[in-house]
Amino acid sequence: MLFRLILALSLLAPVAQAQIETRTPSHCIALADATPGLEYLTLASMPDVAAETVHLHYIAHASFLIRSHGGLNMVTDFTGFTGTLPIIPDVVTMNRAHESHFTQFPDPAIPHILPGWGEFGQGVDHALDLGEALIRNVSTDIRSQFAGGEENGNSIFIFEMAGLCIGHLGHLHHEPGAAQYAAIGRLDVVMAPVDGGYTLDLPTMIRILKRLKSSIVIPMHWFSDFGLGDFLTAMSDDFTVIHVEGPSLQVSRDRLPSRPTIMVLRPQYLRSDN
Repeated sequence: MLFRLILALSLLAPVAQAQIETRTPSHCIALADATPGLEYLTLASMPDVAAETVHLHYIAHASFLIRSHGGLNMVTDFTGFTGTLPIIPDVVTMNRAHESHFTQFPDPAIPHILPGWGEFGQGVDHALDLGEALIRNVSTDIRSQFAGGEENGNSIFIFEMAGLCIGHLGHLHHEPGAAQYAAIGRLDVVMAPVDGGYTLDLPTMIRILKRLKSSIVIPMHWFSDFGLGDFLTAMSDDFTVIHVEGPSLQVSRDRLPSRPTIMVLRPQYLRSDN
């Protein structure tokens, strides 16, 4: 009887192991092979996501929903409100340079709340491995609205999933140093603030994006079409510009554009009426 029990358990072990979500290794430190093509979505409800694919939805300001094939929902620069669609994210990231990038009262039902700051000047280190996705950060400095600043007071958050490396620059106030660039690695997709002053002036932001050489740049933190247009004009020599005319797109590693591309999404809160 004991022998039969051991044999049964040994046969079940591979099945149980196969059910554990695994993460395709990303290429943060190496260029991925690239071929043209992306699937654009304008759905505001929670979509199904194909295997080895990531769903990105621009919610508002600097907040994005990042959704995995397995149903992980992650929200960047979470303010406590994502729209009328009832959703408890699995992970939220926050930055504290301004109140439009964090909330003091995140829902306690959220399993993983990742602030981009720690003790004053000390920064914070996150490396949250959820199997299907790894979420990590690179600390950056912030300046005060009036004077002074704080070292390591904010973070760039990086999501490694479906073989992709997706970066959210947050409320970035300075160009990363050599060690920070190295820690960031190769970003396939980057969400970049392009307001031209509240974060960084456009020449500095453009220099950062050209150095990162991401396949896809998604502008965020812009306050008018005029300001957005200034950024797009300045980038158009080296980047293809595509206006998605919606808030969402789905990205996979084997369908990244062959030429660096700016994907302009139109922010839209998650709605329960779709």
